[in-house]
Amino acid sequence: MLLAAMPPERAHQISKTHIHTEILCFSLMEKMIAVLVLLILTSGTTGVGGSVSFENPNTCALKGSSVKLGCSYTYPDSETVKSSAWFKGASKNGTWKRVALSELPSYQNRSEYIGDLQHNCSLAIHDLQINDTGHYYFKFDTELFGRRSKTSVHLTVTELSARVHPDPVRAGDKVTLECRTSCQLSNIVWFKDGSPVTKPEFEAKAEDAGNYVCAFEGQESVMSDPVSLDVQYPPMNVSVEMSYPANLTVGTSVNLTCHSAANPAADSYTWYRGTASSFRSMLYVGSGQVLSLPSVEASYTGLYLCQARNTVGGNNSTEVLLHPLSEAVIVGNTDSEHAGNHVISLVSTVLITVLLQL
Repeated sequence: MLLAAMPPERAHQISKTHIHTEILCFSLMEKMIAVLVLLILTSGTTGVGGSVSFENPNTCALKGSSVKLGCSYTYPDSETVKSSAWFKGASKNGTWKRVALSELPSYQNRSEYIGDLQHNCSLAIHDLQINDTGHYYFKFDTELFGRRSKTSVHLTVTELSARVHPDPVRAGDKVTLECRTSCQLSNIVWFKDGSPVTKPEFEAKAEDAGNYVCAFEGQESVMSDPVSLDVQYPPMNVSVEMSYPANLTVGTSVNLTCHSAANPAADSYTWYRGTASSFRSMLYVGSGQVLSLPSVEASYTGLYLCQARNTVGGNNSTEVLLHPLSEAVIVGNTDSEHAGNHVISLVSTVLITVLLQL
């Protein structure tokens, strides 16, 4: 209606301008579509005739160790690779982004590109930390296109945790060593105080007490924190130490000390004595680790033993002979006295021999 109200010349001029504008818009639209297609091709996995492949899309490694993220890529022979880079996926403000490792300070001097500008795009990360866990991507550029991996390598960094069951354990009971980790790698190996352990299950003995660590076979440089195995056992190797002045005579002060190896340490000591008339019947004579006899008498003669006990059990020592001599036997300076001493000494020797055989 508006064109009809205009002069014919003016209406014809506006019609031509409208047609020209439509042609211009259509041309611009074609160019924009071409640009969008190019952007889509350069941001995809393969671009035009290219691809990125990962050896192990799910990789697991130990904290403190090094890992290799195996990677290879292809592209048309007519192109030349100009640059490449690895990225780590990160969520920022609710948006998933790929951040170049070169821009992350925590990867400085730890990430190493061990690939090339041909077909190898492998990456090594050293001294792994727990927060290295995540998704990793690769990107490379030629003179024509930029291509990046659509998929990723997911790296899990874990630690080894050593445990012993049960703890504490009593001598003779079964012990199980357990090494926990989220990785499923090679065989687990164990060490006790630096020495290899042949089996993770065994019957506990006193000498098995110590610190245990586990590691993956072939990666023994990275071990778990040590865990202690506490083996409890009753007193063993119980013995009696007798102490007195130079000569054991009537009236001398004598101390009998009970020694043993036990875990936990022995906390109860009981002393017994067998008399000359009945060495088979032991009489209670005292308690405590040290039995003190301030002034021994001839009637104290006999075989003494101690019984050491802890919360696990108890054991007896072997008997020791206490046989104080009279002063007259020790002191003398005549030939007859020397002869008498010899006789008494001989009788004492025979008596000790008989007592020990009973």
